[in-house]
Amino acid sequence: MAIVNVSDQSFSADVENKQGVVLLDFWAPWCGPCKMLAPILEELDAEVSDSAVVAKINVDENPESASRFGVMSIPTIIVFKDGQPVDKVVGLNSKDALKGLIEKHK
Repeated sequence: MAIVNVSDQSFSADVENKQGVVLLDFWAPWCGPCKMLAPILEELDAEVSDSAVVAKINVDENPESASRFGVMSIPTIIVFKDGQPVDKVVGLNSKDALKGLIEKHK
């Protein structure tokens, strides 16, 4: 499964109306740590695609969603369970740490 690109317009369908776990990365193309996180998310997606959705939202192009969830620094990862935010981490995290977040909310 491929990483889902979410926008302000698709947020409801891609995140809030999904059953199960969605790990959403708030990022921007100019962000160094975000670039370092991208291959980690690709690996994570390959490992958890049967149990969770890995998604990304560009904060520059989608300021409404970033503002709504209080994203002040990027990368910020918010884990949603059945459409509700249940966990949040800021900064570059390891694949194991992110996988642990998904496992915790399955």
